[in-house]
Amino acid sequence: MQLIRGDKKRTASLHNKLTMKAVDPMSMIMFSRAIFSSGVIARSSYYYHTLLSDNVLSCKGSCNISGRYLQYPKKHSIEIIMASGGQQFQPQKQDRQPGKEHAMDPIPNSTSHEYKPSNKLRGKVALVTGGDSGIGRAVCHCFALEGATVAFTYVKGQEDKDADDTLQLIKQANAGDASSKNPMALAADLGYDHNCKRVVEEVVNAYGRIDILVNNAAEQHKANSVEEIGEERLERVFRTNIFAHFFMVRHALNHQRAIVAFTRGLALQLVQKGIRVNGVAPGPVWTPLIPASVSQEQETSQFGTQVPMGRAGQPYEILPSYVFLASQTDSSYITGQVLHPNGGMIVNA
Repeated sequence: MQLIRGDKKRTASLHNKLTMKAVDPMSMIMFSRAIFSSGVIARSSYYYHTLLSDNVLSCKGSCNISGRYLQYPKKHSIEIIMASGGQQFQPQKQDRQPGKEHAMDPIPNSTSHEYKPSNKLRGKVALVTGGDSGIGRAVCHCFALEGATVAFTYVKGQEDKDADDTLQLIKQANAGDASSKNPMALAADLGYDHNCKRVVEEVVNAYGRIDILVNNAAEQHKANSVEEIGEERLERVFRTNIFAHFFMVRHALNHQRAIVAFTRGLALQLVQKGIRVNGVAPGPVWTPLIPASVSQEQETSQFGTQVPMGRAGQPYEILPSYVFLASQTDSSYITGQVLHPNGGMIVNA
């Protein structure tokens, strides 16, 4: 994922809630690792002292701890929630790509009632490729909740219903926000330069500019060996997953005031222009891409079980990473970085 921006529950031997006083940092490290290995996450709300100063900071809402300790708490109240295991999807397979979200069972969860927007993107214009379903839909909805005007692309003839559903979701999120304009759904095959150029121009003509570009559209095909990958499929994958990203960035740059996200090389190249470049690399997430790319229906029943949390993620669990990188308030000093919401897999790059 690339983001470009301008300016059956498993029983745990722990109570549902508990309160503890942290006497020293090591005790919190041990506690955090213990509950993580039990298949739960500590969701904590607290006041704490930083290690570098005596200033008291307030952490509103919740913060996730998963096997690591970042700051020494002065007061700590911890709620234990189930994080892993027990999740299985119905065996299913779709015959072509892109997949259809409305045909999935269960339908991916793109929203969360726990998410509390705070106008982080108010007045911004965002363009999300492949925004009709999966993570793209979740990002579109969340950006709208944060006050952004949203446009997204989809594949005509295959994703029409999903696109309509996403449009309605965005409109509901924008209801009552005078700063947001009506959302726009654009049908396009982004593997070709002229289509990317047209999409960017249509968005600029409608909204005057592009502040945030999210290169989200992608496809994948299962193959057991390189002999199974023909020239046509290879070209198609590269057009969708690689060419489209370059084409969209190239055309959007002409209409952006500042940007967030693409690759580390692009970050170094554009930093002097005030453009920040970061990425999001999710782990297994339940989206239409999955049933549309498996070779056997039964494969979906175990999807996501290989990660430490033992389950696939839902799109709404990934979207905060995008909001964070798109928000100048939250990530103004971050560029050339990749966030990994992946269910606990350790990534060192």
